[in-house]
Formats: sequence, C-alpha cells, structure tokens
Amino acid sequence: MSCQQEHWGLEFSPEEISACRESGGLLSLELELSRACNLRCIYCYASSGKPLPDELILEEIFQIIDQAAGLGARKIIVLGGGEPLMFSSLFTIIDYIISRKIKVDLFTNGTLINRDIAEKLFRRNVSISMKMNSRNPEVQDELAGKKGTYEAIEKGLHALRQAGYPDDDHTLGIETIVCRQNYDELPELWRWARQRSIVPYIEIMTLQGRAVDNRGLEVEPHRIRAMFEKLAEIDAAEFGRIWYPLPPLAASRCARHEYSCTVTSIGDVNPCPGVSIPIGNIRKQPLREILQTSKVIHELRNIRQNIKGRCATCTHNEFCYGCRGHAYQVTGDHLAEDPICWLDDPYKN
Repeated sequence: MSCQQEHWGLEFSPEEISACRESGGLLSLELELSRACNLRCIYCYASSGKPLPDELILEEIFQIIDQAAGLGARKIIVLGGGEPLMFSSLFTIIDYIISRKIKVDLFTNGTLINRDIAEKLFRRNVSISMKMNSRNPEVQDELAGKKGTYEAIEKGLHALRQAGYPDDDHTLGIETIVCRQNYDELPELWRWARQRSIVPYIEIMTLQGRAVDNRGLEVEPHRIRAMFEKLAEIDAAEFGRIWYPLPPLAASRCARHEYSCTVTSIGDVNPCPGVSIPIGNIRKQPLREILQTSKVIHELRNIRQNIKGRCATCTHNEFCYGCRGHAYQVTGDHLAEDPICWLDDPYKN
C-alpha cells in the first residue's frame, strides 16, 4: 500500500479508480440478499426485520454477480440488507462469487456465527465486518433493539477468533456508528480493536430508516469532529498510524461513488445505501446499461466537478467529498455539501 493510500484510506489505487471511472465499470459491488433480520437496530438504514415482497431469487443473484464480474468488479460486499446469515443460500452465493475470482466481504451482526460457520468463512478467505456498537451490554442491546445481543456478538466473535480470525489473509473488522449512547466509550473501543488486530470502522450515522424515528441518537457535528480528532491522536501516539480526520469514516474515507454501486434485495440499483435513489432495476435492464446511462451515476463519478457549496471550494476536495449519503438524506440533493463536515469551515475552527 502506498503512503497516499495509507494516509487517505483508499482501498483501490487512484489509477485503478480513474480507469474504472473512464470505462464505466466497477471495482466493487454492494449486494443485499434480503431485508430479513433477527435484530431491530434502532439506527438501521434499511429498517430491516421482515423480507420484502418479491425479493431476488438465487438465479437472479447469480446473474448480478456475473454482470459485476463482466464490469471488472474485484470485490463484492454482501450486505444482506438484513442479516445475511439468515439467507439459506449464503454459502452457495459466496462460493459462486469466489468462482468468478472475486473477493468476498461479509457484513454481519455476528449473532448467528458459531464454530461451523466461522470455519466455513475462514476456509473461503471471507473478510468479516461485524456490528459492535458498544462493549457495554446494556448499550449494545439498546442499540440492537433486542436483549441478549451483546452476549450473542461475544459468542460470534469468539468463534471467529477460534477459527483463526484475524490474520494477514483474513480481515476482521467491527462496524460502529457514532451516537449519543456510545460516544464516551469510543476511544476505548478503538484501542480494544487495535490491540487485537481488529479493524475499527467507526462511522457517522445517516438519517434514514429507523434513525429518523430515533433522533435521540444524534451527536452534534462539533462533537463528532472532536471524537475523530481524538481517535487520530490515539492512532498516531499508540499505534503509529497517521491519518487525517474527516467524515464519514474514522481512519478512512469514502470514494465508493467513483467505482461502486448497491443492488438491493428487490433488484433496485442505488449509488450506495445512503444515496437511496433507484437508478434502475436489474430485472428490467442489464447492470452495465443502468450504470452507463444514469445521470446520477455520471454526476457522482465526476463528483468533484459537480459537488456544491463548501465542498466545491474545500482545499481537501482532491481527496474528500464528505458523505454523499448524509448530504442526500438531510438535503434531498446527492450533490449538496455535507452538512456535518467541519473541513474548511471558519465557524468550526
């Protein structure tokens, strides 16, 4: 990984991203399998719980994978939308993705992982990101909307570690939203993860799904900035990791709109889970045609020429365009400045 990638949190090189943008292809794809979920997280972007009517069948999912491979995708992120481990054909799908020479990332709440599942994931070199919003059982259970969640996550984490996670070939991460309930413990959660070679993904919450009905979750922008700066200080002083604090992810940045998209469990194609604008449906059009004819995708793939407000003149916009999901959910405009961003704002310095 180059110094620039380490500093700015890119998962693909600028050259790869540029080539993908020019070709109208993909480097990654986010794939929802179902909205079925065993939790009721009070911040869930998808308001998951029950499956949606007429969700994709296995053959349609295979077709999406084939089309993504044809567009150059090197990674497919299995989101589930709900909980992917509730999907009966999950390992059939994972094996199919692998057969197309594409890497698999799995986002899971971790509560259904047992020894057998953990070993199956390890053998397939699947990277895991599991929910962990708190090391406090009461807070974790409150945010998950279900008692016993903390204990179930701990069992899932133990099974993954027994299987061999994490190591150089098997990434294990925890996905954490910044909210009022867990704010004070985030520095210690960050240290806890780093000390165990677990990647901490601490991110700003988007105001969609159940979060809209739970406004008590929100943290003021100046406090989010302070937390990101604190985490950067910890990483530099204690772990030798240097990064610049900017939204929406600590120690990383979002560039997904230049090379990715999301396919929902009913076949809608969205720019990302946060920019929930259906630009087409794979049951009606090939993925290539949807991406190459969408005005929204064209605007986002050329975001630095189209972005508005403070983000258009920000001195950091060569590397950053804020969170498009947060901008869209707050303003209704996917090209608007990120309302939560603190960069180049004289009133927040």
